[in-house]
Order: sequence, then C-alpha cells, then structure tokens
Amino acid sequence: MRRTRSLIALLACLVLLGGCKGGEGGGSGDGRVSVVASFYPLVDATRGVGGERIDVTNLTPVGVEPHDVELNPRQIDLVATADVVIYLGGGFQPAVEDAVRRVGKAVDVRAGLGDEAATADPHVWLDPVLFGKVVDGIEAALVDVDPAGADAYRAGATDYRRRLAELDAEYQAGLADCDRRTIVTSHEAFGYLARRYRLEQVAISGLSPDSEPDPRRLAELTDLVTSQGVTTVFTEELVSPRVAETLAREAGVKTAVLSTIEGVAKDSPDDYFSLMRANLATLRAALGCR
Repeated sequence: MRRTRSLIALLACLVLLGGCKGGEGGGSGDGRVSVVASFYPLVDATRGVGGERIDVTNLTPVGVEPHDVELNPRQIDLVATADVVIYLGGGFQPAVEDAVRRVGKAVDVRAGLGDEAATADPHVWLDPVLFGKVVDGIEAALVDVDPAGADAYRAGATDYRRRLAELDAEYQAGLADCDRRTIVTSHEAFGYLARRYRLEQVAISGLSPDSEPDPRRLAELTDLVTSQGVTTVFTEELVSPRVAETLAREAGVKTAVLSTIEGVAKDSPDDYFSLMRANLATLRAALGCR
C-alpha cells in the first residue's frame, strides 16, 4: 500500500514538473514566452503583439548602430535558449545572423516581405505599410511557439496594424502638398519611406553609414541642393553629422535630425510611433508642406 502511494506521489510530481517546464508561455522563468529581438523596431512591434504574455530582450545596446552590433557570450546564450528569436535578415546584422544559424526557433521577418523588400536596403520599418507585414510575421511566430496565446497575439497584432494604418494616413496627408520633394540624407536609409510617399532621396553616402563621399561627390551635392532649393540636409542620431554639416555649410542651408529609429534609450518617453510622427513634422517643415 505504501509502495502504491509512493508511485502515485511520484507520478503527480512528474506531471507537475512537466507542466511547469512546458507551461503555456515558454521558458522565461515566470511563465512568459522568452523572445529575443535583434534591434529596436522589432522589439517595439513584438511587445505590441505579445503584451504581457512575453518577455522581450533587445540584442542591440542603446547608442550602438544595429549594423555594427557584436554579440557577447551572454547574448549568444540568450539567443540559444530563447523560445523564439525575431530578426531581420539580408545581411543587416551579420553577428545576429551568424548566431541564429544554430537556433531552431529563429524567424527572419524580412523573408515574408517578398519583392517589396528585394533591394539591399534593410530599413523596411520606415514604411508603415511594409512594417505591417513585418507584424504579420511576428504574430505568426508567437502563435507558433505559444498556441494557447493565439487570441491575445491576434488582438495585439490587429491593434498594432491599426496604428500603423493611421500613421500611414497621416504621412499620406501630411506630404501630399509640398513645395519640394527631394530629401538629402546622411545615408540611404529612407528609400522605402521615400518611395511610399513619392519623395526623392539623395544620399550623401550609400547604404553603409560609415562610407564617406569624395570631394567631387560633395561638390555635386552642393550644386543639387542649390539648384533644387533644398533647405535642409538631414543628419541621424547614430551617425556622425560631420559630412552632412560640411555639405549644409557649403550650400548655405541648415541641418535637422531625421531618425532612422534604429534605437531608443531605455527610459525614453519616445516609441516607434512618436518618432515616426516627429520625422513627419521634420519632413513637412523642410519640404514646405501645407
């Protein structure tokens, strides 16, 4: 009899332990799904979709260009042990892509964008319509790893896409009637945004923010700024403004920050949506929009 009771107790413990290990929300230690996202826009969207069911870790430290991020041993361990890793492929963050090759549950949100993201430009989040499709991929990844939370994830994704649609409508209206449509930027980060809202991006350097133009290129840009009546050369938070400031000084125009939204300080009141709206206000002022 005593042996029977012992076996029953052992089976009960095993059932309880199995339930605790698997649970409904994965392995964050508190019952929530543990998610690693490779940089800020994906963190913001993942939090919007997952809400309280998930625990999100950002692989890119504050103040670091996502392109340049290198992973330390602790971060590599986080990638290996997370319930799911959300990242943007296509060579945007080589260190991250190298780490996720050995991880089963890693989701490249760019893979679901098809021909719309077929260029080398990785900055898909600066187009709210395209970013909505990224949200689709995040929703699917969370539902896959935590089916019990499917309804919550679908509700979160629906709300986030609604906010993106509102943002897109604001951009469409805000940039519809402008004196100018050329934006001069530090590097080619705003191609998707420019294409969506019928602007022309002219970049000082290419897709790499570290490359610098030669004197001939700077002279050509100075002529373009003057001939097209450009009033503003746009700089970025995480890229040195030195070359952009030189161009603006030579052309006799001002500079303004146009955020790539690649990172936000931990305690900042800003989020993806407030930064996108700040960018819209900056663009409207520079382009003479009504």
